[in-house]
Amino acid sequence: MTELFQARTVQEARELLAGHIRPDAGAEKVSLPDALGRRLAREVTAIDCVPGFDRSTMDGFAVRARDTFGASESLPAYLDLGGEVLMGREPVGELAVGQAWHIPTGGMLPPGADAVVMVEQTEELDHCTIGVNKPVAPGDHVVRAGEDIMSGAVMLPGGHLIRPQDLGLLSAAGVTEVFVSRRARVGIISTGDEVVEPTQRPGPGQVRDVNSYVLYGQALAAGARPELRGIVPDRFELLLEMLRRAVDECDMVLLSGGSSVGVRDVASQALDTLGEPGVLFHGVSIKPGKPTVGAVVNGKPVFGLPGHPVSAAVVFELFVTPLIKHGCYPDNPLEFPVRARLLRNMRSAAGREDFIRVKLALDNGDITAEPVLGKSGLISTLVRADGLAYIPAEKEGVEAGEYISVKLF
Repeated sequence: MTELFQARTVQEARELLAGHIRPDAGAEKVSLPDALGRRLAREVTAIDCVPGFDRSTMDGFAVRARDTFGASESLPAYLDLGGEVLMGREPVGELAVGQAWHIPTGGMLPPGADAVVMVEQTEELDHCTIGVNKPVAPGDHVVRAGEDIMSGAVMLPGGHLIRPQDLGLLSAAGVTEVFVSRRARVGIISTGDEVVEPTQRPGPGQVRDVNSYVLYGQALAAGARPELRGIVPDRFELLLEMLRRAVDECDMVLLSGGSSVGVRDVASQALDTLGEPGVLFHGVSIKPGKPTVGAVVNGKPVFGLPGHPVSAAVVFELFVTPLIKHGCYPDNPLEFPVRARLLRNMRSAAGREDFIRVKLALDNGDITAEPVLGKSGLISTLVRADGLAYIPAEKEGVEAGEYISVKLF
């Protein structure tokens, strides 16, 4: 069994877990509306070109570009009106030399045309002639067939998280179903003799279960299928039995409470009894969240999270969210993408990564971060915060006015 509180860095702890986790290769085919937020199980190639034809990006006139060369307001290029492009219709005929065809935005270019003159840069002399006041080059105000994506090209790689804009690209290319990774089934267990269901009125020394619902929401937001597995008292046999069922039935298990050093804390011992390799670390050099337990049982990650709600939520963001979203710990992830100016001094211990709840605001176009102070047992501090600010281990604090990295909630 891992020695208690032989604290690892976040990176070390992630590497230990990654070396033993067996990613689930399960996949399912879903329709586009059901694919949003899901991770692609395989790459997607385009069935058709996007767009499928040369089309205008402006209301105006389809022309041969060379017929407009040298045109100006003082000496327009005069072109004969030879036809009209109708929306949703293939042009009938071919644009001849010296001609221009009416064309709407999105209309299909007639054969022979290679550019579009905006209507604002023309003057209609009579019902059959226009003057062009500005020359165009081949391709001006035109999107070529396949310019967005070519038929057979890879549109999205495997592992990509589907966003709203991706749905648009897929539908444009004729893809109506995709293979996505099966949603991870995440079992959530709360421990502690003092923890009761939210429906109960707590007695002396008791508290309602907070962590299960925070973790449930985080898992759901990350794209998992969370399951509330209930509350178990601090008894080894009961906890072990509940953990065994959860590990058998779920892809990942989260256990909150019972991870610190104490006579009645049995979570780490139970986790180490479930199977190989068992507990990989007990303690991470972070604040909040130091007494975190990381284990792998038969290729499935199992986490013993601290009992304080803020600590549990922070550890979830660091260790669980990436696994749910990506199936792994990505290299150089953009986990803290926002740069914000800190409004007050914050102390930090050297060698420890600190994660501070902050409230963000705009100040003359500058993003500012005001620390939300409070102990890690106070859930209201998370509610008032907009995100987590990160202080690296090599720093011994951050002064007001310095810029810090923030992850938004």
